Amino acid sequence: MKRTRLKRRGGLGRNAEQLVWLASGLADSGSRVEDRYWEQQLSARLDQLLTDDEEETLNAALDHLFSATPPGYDELADFIESRAESAAGASPQHDILLIAAPVLAWSRYRIPATSVPPAVLANLRVHLQAHILARGANLSLADFLFSPDQLPQGYCATAEFARVLGSAALENRDLRIETEGMPETTQFLSDTRYLLAAVAVPKGEAIFRWQETDGSRENALAQWRTQGGACLAPLLPGCAIDLVLPEAYFAASRAADKDSRPYSVRASVAFLGTALETPAANLRAVIAPFWDRQLEEYRIGFTVRGDDQVVHGVVWPLLGAEDDTSDSPSQIEALLRECGVADVVNLDHHFPLEYCEDCGAPLYPSPEGEVVHAEMPEAQSEQMPRHLH
Repeated sequence: MKRTRLKRRGGLGRNAEQLVWLASGLADSGSRVEDRYWEQQLSARLDQLLTDDEEETLNAALDHLFSATPPGYDELADFIESRAESAAGASPQHDILLIAAPVLAWSRYRIPATSVPPAVLANLRVHLQAHILARGANLSLADFLFSPDQLPQGYCATAEFARVLGSAALENRDLRIETEGMPETTQFLSDTRYLLAAVAVPKGEAIFRWQETDGSRENALAQWRTQGGACLAPLLPGCAIDLVLPEAYFAASRAADKDSRPYSVRASVAFLGTALETPAANLRAVIAPFWDRQLEEYRIGFTVRGDDQVVHGVVWPLLGAEDDTSDSPSQIEALLRECGVADVVNLDHHFPLEYCEDCGAPLYPSPEGEVVHAEMPEAQSEQMPRHLH
């Protein structure tokens, strides 16, 4: 989840001004003792604003700090996320945390967003408690595999979801998700699905397995990919999947965003090899930067050698602190060559951030330096999503 802010017009309200003052004070603090004062004040204020559904106030304060005081912005963004995902106030005797277990998937058919049957949920609970969570942690799983469109929208909605799921975690029971009225899922060739859960432990105790002396993130991820992947694969028929380490909701979401970029490139090469019956060595990739007010993303247009028609494309968004000084083109090129694509073209022209007016799909760079709609040959285009995510 990239933290990008666009400045809004108008002055700050009183609540937003107080958040700016508290976050700036924390950013300027010179000691842990002073930190604790600012942290306590900021936490209490944020808990109230999240409960009162003051989404606009939170965004106004972030917008102001993003341009005026970047260190203050980082502090406030971290605190908003941490308070939203921690189910503040659900139990004074427990630490509660909303966690996400992202699943990267690609398929030439529809990638499901689906309810999780009770037997599968029970197996997932066993493997999460065995490999991801600290011993004795209480757990509540939501019985649905969410698409990005179906996740809680905004900090306040996330906080409310964390409180509901966190309350279930205190009772060590799973949560049934009502699917009626759930937003439609936009279909992509490559996308992410999210298993959401809440963990509750006595105040100050370890939450994750790697916080214990005999645990590690590397081993937890390896075990989860093996055991959790076997449980999740039947829910995603016809899909190739890869699992991201389950952890705190916002951190896991950012990790999924980062991991989905190379995953989408690999998925694209694999898909084109199958759909066009051509090896990767016969593909050509064109990489180009796309700008709005600033560099927003790179787009990769794929053609078959000897033909300039762009048959497919991948969007590589910039994340976090990445900008036009980052070496993303070299990273993308190295990844393409690792996938077997030998013919790689890097364009340095500043392309506008354009989309198809009819279907909304991104336009991709062609070998001639133009932006065009990606079109699969007609025989291969049936039953296909419009573009790679």
